[in-house]
Amino acid sequence: MSDQLWHWPAGAATGIGSLPGTDIAEAQRIVLGELPALPHLPELPARGPGADLIGRSAGLLVELPVELYAARWRIAPRPGKDLRRARDLMERDLDQLAEQAEEYAGPVKVQAGGPFTLAASLELPIGGRMIRDPGAVRDLAGSLAEGLRGHVEAVARRLPRAWVLLQLDEPSLPAVLAGRVPTESGFGTYRSVEAEVARALLRDVIEAAGVPTLVHCCAPDVPLELIRSAGAAGVALDLALVTDLDPLGEAIDAGLGLLAGAAPALPPSGGRAPSSAQLADRVRKVWDQLGFPRRRLPEQVVVTPACGLAGATPAYARAVLAACRDAGRRLAEE
Repeated sequence: MSDQLWHWPAGAATGIGSLPGTDIAEAQRIVLGELPALPHLPELPARGPGADLIGRSAGLLVELPVELYAARWRIAPRPGKDLRRARDLMERDLDQLAEQAEEYAGPVKVQAGGPFTLAASLELPIGGRMIRDPGAVRDLAGSLAEGLRGHVEAVARRLPRAWVLLQLDEPSLPAVLAGRVPTESGFGTYRSVEAEVARALLRDVIEAAGVPTLVHCCAPDVPLELIRSAGAAGVALDLALVTDLDPLGEAIDAGLGLLAGAAPALPPSGGRAPSSAQLADRVRKVWDQLGFPRRRLPEQVVVTPACGLAGATPAYARAVLAACRDAGRRLAEE
């Protein structure tokens, strides 16, 4: 394993991003209270267009305006009200973060859609997803890289005692690589993106951000080697979707941090959130199967929910974040 300086304290836990509700002040209080070692900027998609993953992330693009058309985000000829709303929501969220975490000293995580998930979702003005046009994908990645650099700087200005971690949400990356992104008709799929092209563009975005970057993918077949070799500091995934441990073990051994999605994003049939002991056992079991020393676990692994919690009840979401926090502490104390 290569030498690695972890960008979070031992026994840390964090959220993936989204939470239920529409009150950003309350959401930020919950995050700072339940996840003191690695808080994140919460996302509240229930607020509507511009607060969703695609609209919120597209609002960060530079010189590539977007608009809503038939309930879908597409590239627009000029900035308009939809883009202003997305940017206003983000600005309010950052102001709230600065107000509540002004004296915070430690790592703080912000999230944005990655270039391939955006390319698989945003539509071209002439129709069709951006992923159909390799030139458009390159332009999108460049615009996103510049926008994320500015976004990270804006967070750092507001929290001068903290250091920023960036999370790129890439749930569509496996489908993009495998040529499984459906066309609008539903009768076909777009051509796959070559792994080398994807690696290079993802690396460009990560390097431009200028801070340790994590890639989140809550889908099967996470391309772990591509993510690691693109320069990511860590990967966030759903442990329940990991069917082959060998690639995960190789990535961890090569120095990739793991945000281990151990708690279900939606309540199980009984409705109760898992306990911290259950989450710690789940993470520990996977780690032991990988064959790594227990002493490395709390340093290299961050306990998280399996995915965003926007679809859960507020009570369940808060209980899950608290259970992740206490599970991380349990693992650190062993």
